[in-house]
Amino acid sequence: MTSQVRPDAPGDIGGHGTHGDEPRPSAPPDPIKLRPADFPGWAHENLFSSWLNSILTIVFGVFVAWLAYRSIVFVLVSSDWTIIEVNLTNFMVGRFPRGQLAYLWGAIYLLAAVVGLTAGVSVANRTRETRSWRGAAGRYVPPAVLILVLLGFSNTLLPSLLTVGALAVTAAGYWAGRLAPPVVGRRIWVVAVLGLVAAYFVARTGGTTYAGWGGMLLTLFFAAGAITLSFPFGLLLALGRRSSFPAVRLVCVGYIELIRGVPLIALLFMGAFMLGFFYPDFIPKPGKVTAALIAMILFTAAYVAEIVRGGLQSVPQGQIEAARAVGLSPLKITRLIVLPQALRAVIPAIVGQFISLFKDTSLVSIIGLLELLGVARVVTQQPDFLAQGLDAQTLAFAGFVYWVFCYSMSRASQRLEQRLGVGER
Repeated sequence: MTSQVRPDAPGDIGGHGTHGDEPRPSAPPDPIKLRPADFPGWAHENLFSSWLNSILTIVFGVFVAWLAYRSIVFVLVSSDWTIIEVNLTNFMVGRFPRGQLAYLWGAIYLLAAVVGLTAGVSVANRTRETRSWRGAAGRYVPPAVLILVLLGFSNTLLPSLLTVGALAVTAAGYWAGRLAPPVVGRRIWVVAVLGLVAAYFVARTGGTTYAGWGGMLLTLFFAAGAITLSFPFGLLLALGRRSSFPAVRLVCVGYIELIRGVPLIALLFMGAFMLGFFYPDFIPKPGKVTAALIAMILFTAAYVAEIVRGGLQSVPQGQIEAARAVGLSPLKITRLIVLPQALRAVIPAIVGQFISLFKDTSLVSIIGLLELLGVARVVTQQPDFLAQGLDAQTLAFAGFVYWVFCYSMSRASQRLEQRLGVGER
């Protein structure tokens, strides 16, 4: 009796199939694309791969080199930055009483602790991820450069010492957050909100209301207040626009279309000069800061509502029907199924709107409020700097501050998108 050779099992290394002794065909391996190990090879592949790319690279390279040269000459050689050094406090806090800056530093320390604690809890609650030194440099280098620039314009050592102390408080809060029990992680948003409210009241401890604020302090107040309050309002408007109740839907649609049809500067003027006519005598009329903040909240909420509505429409209807089939209530369907997917899909658009809002805070200077850009325009009218052509220096300084904050918001958005897998299936 002759014995037959047993074919290898499908899982054997031999790779033979189960049909007789014929080998199972296998797909050829994908060719490995070798990356150039040196800069000349990379440049040849990406910059000089054709004559057209070579011309574009040379022209663009010459332009960038010229622009970098002119910028270095402007910053280090031809410009006199004395106006920034003399008015640094005005750029930071405007007309805030100098004798009450200790309360402001107390609020900064409280915010530093909240930021550190929130970051520590966030790191402790997520899985380990691959970290790149380039990504870390992109997030931390611009704010660090801004801090060094501000400290470089300071005439005393005290701001540097206080800044080091604030960084130490941030680090302490970070490690406290990493070591905190899980119950703190589940309620960290409550701690963050309470910290923001407490910092606001600490800054006002000396009796100075935000009507006396200015400079970067007022800019950050407008941005933080409008972003924090416009997002939930816009979320409710988006849900109301999709409501099954005609009255609610009509009101939300009318509000969104009305506000989106009016420029922000018109709302600022109406809030500053017309809002008081509608108030009865027994109700105190709001100041310009309050009116401007309300106008920004109302304006941004309408755009946030439209952005969120686009995200709501992207949720497949089949998931909603499946949730109804298992007996979930409409509130739970919205909270557990619809909103997480909708907000995840529109993170880039929402952050873009908030970046636009941060830059739009400069419009309040038109109604007489001296935020960062307003201070940059006013200080050139001081007797010591009048008619010296220093607008370029003050505007460049203000523009750099705006860029650092907007760039940091953009980087934070990109990191959040990567963590949540936005754009992936």
